[in-house]
Amino acid sequence: MSKAKFDGVIEAVHYAPGGQVVWVRAYERRGPTFSDLVIINREDLIQRIQAGKKFVVGSRKIYLASTFEVQYPIRVIRAGGKDYLAFSEEVSACDALAGLPVI
Repeated sequence: MSKAKFDGVIEAVHYAPGGQVVWVRAYERRGPTFSDLVIINREDLIQRIQAGKKFVVGSRKIYLASTFEVQYPIRVIRAGGKDYLAFSEEVSACDALAGLPVI
């Protein structure tokens, strides 16, 4: 089995009223396998991505443990002195994670 090329899989997101991510629900790599669901706040997620960790959007396949349906990577975009979470390099005035399930 080949090694996954990501350090975390984001399954859902929770937004503040202004459209900024407050926290995400994710699975994190723990050696050769992945954790149960964990909650990662915005600041920790941004720090992890900036430190070189790769987070992707996806979901766990039922009955297949550390196997995921992966869609696309999450990036940190710096614009106007602020950090934003997005799928692409497009600059936005808020976090651009449309299509990700909302909690």
